[in-house]
Amino acid sequence: MTTSTLDLTLAGAGTVDVTLDDRGEGRPFLLLHGGGGPQTVAGFAELLATKEPARVITPTHPGFGGTPRPDGLADMAGLAALYRELLDRLGLDGVTVIGNSIGGWIAAELALLGSPRISGTVLVDAVGIEVEGHPVTDIFPLSLDELARLSYHDPAAFRIDPSAMTEAQQAGMAANRVALQVYGGTRMTDPSLRGRLAAIAAPTLVIWGDADRIADPGYGRAYAAAIPGARFELLTETGHLPQLETPEQLLRAVWDFAEAPADR
Repeated sequence: MTTSTLDLTLAGAGTVDVTLDDRGEGRPFLLLHGGGGPQTVAGFAELLATKEPARVITPTHPGFGGTPRPDGLADMAGLAALYRELLDRLGLDGVTVIGNSIGGWIAAELALLGSPRISGTVLVDAVGIEVEGHPVTDIFPLSLDELARLSYHDPAAFRIDPSAMTEAQQAGMAANRVALQVYGGTRMTDPSLRGRLAAIAAPTLVIWGDADRIADPGYGRAYAAAIPGARFELLTETGHLPQLETPEQLLRAVWDFAEAPADR
């Protein structure tokens, strides 16, 4: 694995430094993390890059993990435009974009930009749309135990003890929450997104955990229904973070989708 920082130019934001990890060789993937930060996808990136002939690019959204964020970069559409520039800079083609939670929201916005470098999009327990009767849980008032209870099929296996965290870890978590609120607001939705999803032309797979209580499976089905030709796949005994809880299930679904013929 190599870690590097690229300076990209984005209209309205100027020069943006993007830190990214680059693992493996083969079919290219852009893997976008959720509000928990880049560490929530690092293990899955390693799994994908070692078990399959895959090159996995995992950027850190500016503002997360202690990275700088320019004031002009303050929404998901801006992050999507940034990652379109990143794919152009790297010269990658045939890219499968995978996004979890807010990373899925960014991936949906990126799909709407219609980059010819992208061959398909995988939305993993994505947020961003509004669905009547299926609200996205407001995570900001929750304790870590409450958040785990809603995020995992087996929350006890992923419980975080705040007293065991270092000062640096606590500071990093606080910075991630600030960045998350800047990009997604308090509701983690955009009222216009669901209607705009009809313009996505690239193949799309929507993957959901059956035990997700941050955004329930009904919300996920509505996400898939809003995207022409999208397929919905439910993972068993899985919550909001399949890449952590059932990575092998997620790996098979992602790889089978990426390997499918272009006319799927």
